[in-house]
Amino acid sequence: MSRIFLRKTVAQVQRETETSELKRSLGPWNLVFLGIGCIIGAGIFVRTGNAAALHAGPAVLLSFVIAGIVCAFAGLCYAELSSTLPVSGSAYTYSYTTIGEFAAWVMGALLLLEYGLAASVVSVGWSGYMVSLLGDIGVVVPPELTGPAGYPKTLADGSTITTVFNLPAFLVCAVLAGLLCLGVSESAKVNNIIVAIKVTVLTAFILVGGFIILSNWSTFAPNWDPFIPEATGKDGEFGLSGILRAASIVFFAYIGFEAVSTAAQEAKNPAKDMPFGIIGSLVACTIIYILVSIVLTLIVPYDQLNVPDPVAVAVDAFGPQWAWFASTIKVGAIIGLTSVILVLMYGQTRIFYTMARDGLLPKVFARVHPRTRTPWINTLFVGLAVAVAGGFFDINFLGDATSVGTLAAFAIVCLTVIWLRRTHPEIPRGYRVPFYPVVPILGILSCVWLISTVPSHVLIFFAYYVLGAVILYFVYGMHNSELAKGHDVMADDELPMFPEDAPTDAGGRPVIKP
Repeated sequence: MSRIFLRKTVAQVQRETETSELKRSLGPWNLVFLGIGCIIGAGIFVRTGNAAALHAGPAVLLSFVIAGIVCAFAGLCYAELSSTLPVSGSAYTYSYTTIGEFAAWVMGALLLLEYGLAASVVSVGWSGYMVSLLGDIGVVVPPELTGPAGYPKTLADGSTITTVFNLPAFLVCAVLAGLLCLGVSESAKVNNIIVAIKVTVLTAFILVGGFIILSNWSTFAPNWDPFIPEATGKDGEFGLSGILRAASIVFFAYIGFEAVSTAAQEAKNPAKDMPFGIIGSLVACTIIYILVSIVLTLIVPYDQLNVPDPVAVAVDAFGPQWAWFASTIKVGAIIGLTSVILVLMYGQTRIFYTMARDGLLPKVFARVHPRTRTPWINTLFVGLAVAVAGGFFDINFLGDATSVGTLAAFAIVCLTVIWLRRTHPEIPRGYRVPFYPVVPILGILSCVWLISTVPSHVLIFFAYYVLGAVILYFVYGMHNSELAKGHDVMADDELPMFPEDAPTDAGGRPVIKP
C-alpha cells in the first residue's frame, strides 16, 4: 500500500520544471488560442446534430449549458493546480504529487481516452466535411474509404455498401503528427491562424443565420415547438433524460481548457498565464457554442440533424442564394477540426513525455530531437495510433468512451484540489478556486452524474480498459518507476517542502535549484 501511494513532492515537480528540455515559447494569448483551437470543433461541427436529433431536440442548447457548467467547476480546479504545479503532464502530474503513483498511472490511462480517442473522433468528423466539400467540386472519394471497418452505409441512390476504412481521417492525423514533430512554436503559429479563421467563420454563421431567422421568424419559430420534445419512455430519448444524455455527448468538446494545462512547461509565465488561458478559452467558447446551437436548431428541424455535418446542413437551408456561404462554412469546419486534432495530439504527446521521464512508460517516449526540441518518436507513435483508431472505429462509440474518460479525469482533478489544500495548505498558489470547497465538490458530483447517463456497453468497455491499465502498471510501471528506484526521491518528512532560505521568483514562488 505504501508503494502505490508513493508521491512526488511539490519541490520535485518544480525542479523538473527547472530542468525541462522543452522550450518556453507560449504566452498567455497563445494559451487562450490553444484552448479555443481545441474546444471549438467537434461539439459544434460533428456531434451536435446527433445529440439534438436523437436525444435533446432544440433543448440541446441546455445540454451545452450543463456541460459548460460542469467544465467550469473542473476548469477552476485546473487553474489552481496549473498555477501551483506548472509542469507538463497536466492531471497526471497533479495526481502523482497529491494522491500517489498508482492514481497517477490511472489518470494517465484516462487521459489517453480524453486526448487520443478524442482526436480520432474529430478526425472522423473532419473526414465527413472534407468528403462533402470535395463532392461539391466534383471530386468523389470511394464511399468504401469514408467510414469505419464493417459498417453499412446508405448512398444517395438508395444502395447500401459496407465501409472498410476511413482514408481521409487516417491521412489528416498522419500529416498533423508530422507538423508537431517540427516544433511546438511552429505548430502554435499555425494554430493561431487556424483559430482566427475558424472563429471568423462561426461568427459569420451566427450573424447571417441570426439575420435570416429574425427576418423570417414565423417560418423558423415552429422548429422550437416544442423546445423540449416529449420523452419517448426510453431512457435518454428526449425529455429531461435526453437533455442529460446530450450533455454527456457534447461534453468532450469542452476539453480544450484542460489541454492548455499540458503546456505548463512551455509557458513563459505559467503561474499567471495558465489560469488566464484556461478560464479565458472556456468562457469564450461557451458563449460561441450557445449562439451557434441556437441558430442551428432554429434553421433546421432537429430530427433532420442526425448527420455527420450538421452545420453544413444548416447553411444549405439558408437558400440557394447562400450557396457560396455554405461552401465557406464547410471550409471553416475543416480548418476548425484540423486545429482540434492538432491540439489533442499535442496534449497526448506531452503526457506520454512526462510519464516516460518518470519511468512509467519506456524512455523512448521522452527522447527529444536535438534540433526541433520535440519528443518526436512519441509524436510519431501517437499520430499512428490516433490515425488507426480514426480509420477503423465508429465515431459514436469513440465519442462516448472519450466522454467517460474525460469526466472521470475531471472528477479526480477536483478531488486533487481538496487533497492538496488539506495536506499542503502552505504551498504558494498563483490562483485559488473561489468558494472552496463547494466548487470542487460540485465538480466531482456533476462529473459522476453525467457518467451515469452514458450507455451501459460503453461503461463496460471503460471498466475493462481501466482493469487492463491497472494490470499493466503492476507488470511494467511499478518495476520501472524512477521514483521507486530512489532517483531524485525526497520524502516529505525528510526534506522541507520549501526551505526557509530558498530564493523566490518575482511572484513570491520559491525556486528550488537542482
